[in-house]
Parts: sequence; C-alpha cells; structure tokens
Amino acid sequence: VAAVPFAADFDFESLRQPRVPLALATAEGDRWLRPALHAGRVLEVCRSCEHFEAPPLAGHGAYLSPLPAGFEGKVGRLLNDPPGFDRAAMAAVNRQVLDFFQRHVAPAR
Repeated sequence: VAAVPFAADFDFESLRQPRVPLALATAEGDRWLRPALHAGRVLEVCRSCEHFEAPPLAGHGAYLSPLPAGFEGKVGRLLNDPPGFDRAAMAAVNRQVLDFFQRHVAPAR
C-alpha cells in the first residue's frame, strides 16, 4: 500500500501486470502531489491495484497521525489538515488498508 505516492518512484511497465497485490491510497485535496499527476497516473497503468480514497478535503498529511499544533510554513502547508477536513472519517480508509493486509499478507488461519 502506498499512500499519496510520488509517481516517479514507480516503474510503470512493472505495474501493468504486478506479481503481488498492490494498493494506492489517494487524497484528492493533496496540493503537493496532485493525484492527477501522481497516484492517478499510477492507477491508470496499474489496473489491478486496489484504490483507497481519503474523505473529501484530505490533503497530503491525512494518512499521518494528527500533528501537534504549531507546524507552520512549508511543513504546515504540506501536512496540516485543511479547514473542514473530517479526520475521524479516515478510520474507514484505515480499515480498508487493514483489510487489504489481512487478505494479502496475514498468514492463513
């Protein structure tokens, strides 16, 4: 699972038919790695990738634990939750990610 990935980190040809299960978690409100240029590009190539989408307004830092107050400047703009973002709604995405790992990585029971 890659959350809000940088597209240049991927070999697109290898994603056309990946040998292992893959998933991408996106955040449409990401102003730093705009989905259309990054995660969206990966998903265009990797048709078998599962896709987990953060709730509306989620930015690049949505997949991190809530940050302590006081982050300003470039780091704050990159990682702070935008006004109106419902962080509690991330629990649903986290459950999807957990389910992915339980299905594909956890030992058979």
